[in-house]
Amino acid sequence: MAFLRTACAAALLLGWTPRLVAQTGKASESHLKAVFLFNFAQFVDWPSAAFPDSAAPLVIGVLGDDPFEGFLDQTIRGEHVRGRGFQLQRYRSVGEIKTCHILFISRATGARLDEVLANLRNRPILTVSDDAGFAERGGMIRFVTDQNRIRLQINLDAAQAASLTVSSKLLRVADIVTPPGR
Repeated sequence: MAFLRTACAAALLLGWTPRLVAQTGKASESHLKAVFLFNFAQFVDWPSAAFPDSAAPLVIGVLGDDPFEGFLDQTIRGEHVRGRGFQLQRYRSVGEIKTCHILFISRATGARLDEVLANLRNRPILTVSDDAGFAERGGMIRFVTDQNRIRLQINLDAAQAASLTVSSKLLRVADIVTPPGR
């Protein structure tokens, strides 16, 4: 698992997204996405008000069906970033979300996606999904799978509206998406 984390971090830092599935052998797409979620914590800054105190963990949430097969739990177990541990929360509805920093929104949310994003708008929560059109509809990061590669689309306007600062290292490896009408 350490190799998988290192491979994804290297891919982000070096600006390439090789066929990580082939390189890691046993990694599934959902495993790679779990590692990306973990690594986003290193490339995004949250306002201090996003944390109740200096010892509060960074919370990764999953809204709807959890596609990670327990791998996200394994990925963050015992890990720290900037002195903060990680905590994983699973939510059935957007109303359950109190403190969350990175939120993966399952495709099963589909028809309710616009409502979910409207409820989260301007909150310091990095929203992530693999749902088609996610970034164009106001989500912050969309996973795009193309020929066994995971690419990223980032809606920088949505991140900035939520007072999140996305590292230039992450922006360099992503496609920047601007919603229609802007």
